[in-house]
Amino acid sequence: MATLNLPNQTNFYKGKVRDVYTIADKYLAMLVSDRISAFDVVLPRPIPYKGQVLNQIAAQFLNATRDIVPNWMISTPLPNASIGYKCDTYPVEMVVRNHLTGHAWRTYKSGKRVLCGVSLPEGLNENDMFPAPIITPTTKAHEGHDEDISREEIISRGLVSENEYQQLEKYTLALFERGRQMAKERGLILVDTKYEFGHIGDTIYLIDEIHTPDSSRYFYAEGFEERQKKGEPQKQLSKEFVREWLMENGFQGQDGQQVPEMTDEVVNRISERYIELYEHVTGKHFVKEEVNNAETESKLAAALEHLPPLPEQIGTL
Repeated sequence: MATLNLPNQTNFYKGKVRDVYTIADKYLAMLVSDRISAFDVVLPRPIPYKGQVLNQIAAQFLNATRDIVPNWMISTPLPNASIGYKCDTYPVEMVVRNHLTGHAWRTYKSGKRVLCGVSLPEGLNENDMFPAPIITPTTKAHEGHDEDISREEIISRGLVSENEYQQLEKYTLALFERGRQMAKERGLILVDTKYEFGHIGDTIYLIDEIHTPDSSRYFYAEGFEERQKKGEPQKQLSKEFVREWLMENGFQGQDGQQVPEMTDEVVNRISERYIELYEHVTGKHFVKEEVNNAETESKLAAALEHLPPLPEQIGTL
């Protein structure tokens, strides 16, 4: 999609999978593209309807968690676009895990028993549940890889003050518990996810997307225990299947490695998996919507004419 020209636009940022327009230095118009990234590399072909899937899942969960923490979103004028408040972003991502899966399992399998300052119990198998959810933060890198970091390092380096970090932890665990309950109602297990936060003045806001397949991992609840007992892989809904396909074809984002060919069959299969996840997570039928550049620009411009004033500060820091 071509770059748009929006009213009162003061900045533009093209991320790996999103195009972000700053409006009057106070608001953001975020277009969630169909681009897909894995191992911090944008893959060569877009995935049809991926942007719509992510945007609509995030909107549903942001609306369902406003009673826990204020969030940045004001409206979703298009299926793949949201408008919201511009926040000063905290330079860490709050990753929360309830199972030994993905990066945590790879770390554990290598023999390490501490992840981001959190001690892991002995004797665990892949996908086993932790006694309680753990928070394993990462630094939020603008370029290159995010890096694991401990709570103590975050505070000692002054990335986030101790009081603010305590509040971020409380919000993270409360959001994860809400996400787990909502997933349970849909026959799913929310395995792990990440949250990003910012602030306007003294008020902390939840920002970005939440509980989407790009930021979260889900298992099917039915058969979970049986598969664990047999040591079988779990049936999951997440972007992990994209990473697994890449790894099977010799790509992990390392220097000298080539992204495998993304055939039409591969692209369509990934698109279908995203739509499947949408329907499972939301309980709604997915309706494919096509939007072109002109329509996107005009609808966003119209929505930007009716922005609310910045919210009053309620002093949560």
